Amino acid sequence: MGNATTYQNIATGIHNPKALQAVGSAVGANHIAYLIPCHRVIRKDGILGEYRWSAVRKKGMIGWEMAAADNQKE
Repeated sequence: MGNATTYQNIATGIHNPKALQAVGSAVGANHIAYLIPCHRVIRKDGILGEYRWSAVRKKGMIGWEMAAADNQKE
């Protein structure tokens, strides 16, 4: 199970903290979301934001992962 990150963290991680739009475009262009989990990239204010396959699906995927992680703790 992976962790959520922000567009800002990714931009900083590639040593270009002003590249938020480029990061967003790259994340949005991900065609293999289940292998490269772009749904875990959220806004720095904690809002989930948009998702290539709908914001509702993004919220559902994150919720499913959180529930699965909780079940593993038990």
